[in-house]
Amino acid sequence: MAGDAVGALDLVVFDCDGVLVNTEPTATRVLVAMLARVGMVMGEPECLRTFVGRSAATCLAMIAERRGAPLPAGFATDWDATLFAELGRGVAPVPGVVAALDAIEALSLSTCVASSGSHERMRITLGTSGLLPRFTGRIFSATEVARGKPFPDVFLHAAEQMGVAPARAVVVEDTPAGVTAAVAAGMTVFGYVGGDVADPRELAAAGARPFRSMSELPRLLGRVASPTRPTMLDTAGNGR
Repeated sequence: MAGDAVGALDLVVFDCDGVLVNTEPTATRVLVAMLARVGMVMGEPECLRTFVGRSAATCLAMIAERRGAPLPAGFATDWDATLFAELGRGVAPVPGVVAALDAIEALSLSTCVASSGSHERMRITLGTSGLLPRFTGRIFSATEVARGKPFPDVFLHAAEQMGVAPARAVVVEDTPAGVTAAVAAGMTVFGYVGGDVADPRELAAAGARPFRSMSELPRLLGRVASPTRPTMLDTAGNGR
């Protein structure tokens, strides 16, 4: 059992985009182009800061509010079609995440995914990256709950479905919205800052413990599990 290996820690909940798969540059480029179609000029850095980590429904509401008018019919459908076509060309796993998952799974510690993205999007991104089989049956989307990140709903839903108390779960996130959601769910949060999105100061301010390389993650999980004595994760170095 997971508890036998790591004490008080039973579940590691991974965000998807930017944590498991490197999708943010493509997603941001597509959204900038979509915004231009409806008369909103926004550079990629501003677009990333504004919308990263939020569900599509939340982004659509924010866009309509900023635009001061409802979006044209078909905008959401066209956005999905354009984005999924681009992501379908291939998505790479985040560097080091495969080895980190191997280390975590070797200790029988449960893992799952809880993302703002839709199930269709995750089937594409996790599928083309080769990570989908690792999480089959354990993938949860903000489309399943009433409110997306920064609200805690999707993380609480994931913990409930996995049969784990929120206090015994750790979340791996890379956006302030995601960190805020995980903290509100009562979960410990590690903020991955090795990608294109995260500012360690912003993630720390939201309540995360920043880390830069996925090779660090198994050791960090060991520290959460047993802060006063070495665990299997600590003594194994990077968990292997």
